[in-house]
Amino acid sequence: MSEQIEGRNAVLEAFRSGKCVDKLFILDGCQDGPVRTIAREARKTDTSINYVSKERLDQLSETRAHQGVIAQVAAYEYSTVDEILARAEEKGEAPFLILLDNVEDPHNLGAIIRTANLAGAHGVIIPKRRAVGLTSTVAKTSAGAINYTPVAKVTNIVRTIEELKEKGIWFVCADMGGEIMYDLDLTGPMGLVIGNEGEGVSRLVREACDFTASIPMKGDIDSLNASVAAGVLAYEIVRQRLVKSSK
Repeated sequence: MSEQIEGRNAVLEAFRSGKCVDKLFILDGCQDGPVRTIAREARKTDTSINYVSKERLDQLSETRAHQGVIAQVAAYEYSTVDEILARAEEKGEAPFLILLDNVEDPHNLGAIIRTANLAGAHGVIIPKRRAVGLTSTVAKTSAGAINYTPVAKVTNIVRTIEELKEKGIWFVCADMGGEIMYDLDLTGPMGLVIGNEGEGVSRLVREACDFTASIPMKGDIDSLNASVAAGVLAYEIVRQRLVKSSK
């Protein structure tokens, strides 16, 4: 599947044929009929619409014939949260989910999907806006894990957390101000929340979580790469589950 589609007719056809468009870029101030139609189709699927300058569109363009419209299409199909929970149920396991709060680097997302697969997580949940989607770079970085670990895209991470809490899932987020991860009980149905590369987990998402976990730091800098933090915490969850099952 093409990752980027340019030009008015091509983009409109992408929406009408049901392709999963992650992001739509439109020339700021352009309000003619075809562009309004494209924007209307985008809103039907809650696609992220970004109004940008001509310079930004020219920078993004691969064809130099964007006609004021560029769509970035997912390289892989998305799953749903219900399908992820069904995987856990089919395996007879307590749900283990990884949620990402506005992770923007495709290499981080790919690495986290890879870790999720190896750690036995049942799926990854990402937001529709202000975050990277399933691009070909993500797929390549995942080293094939994207074919086995489902990724769901949701409109609102906080609302998703609240809905999953009602299903009995507990949530822990990575935060430097949290409790040391070794002191937390992470053995039950668990959602691990990892924040943005620069700002970490946002306040509203952090407040929606049951626990905040910090990773012990012994060096001279104060934070880990998002995908490394995800790996460390995911494997603490794995360790605690193994210890509990062996008792």
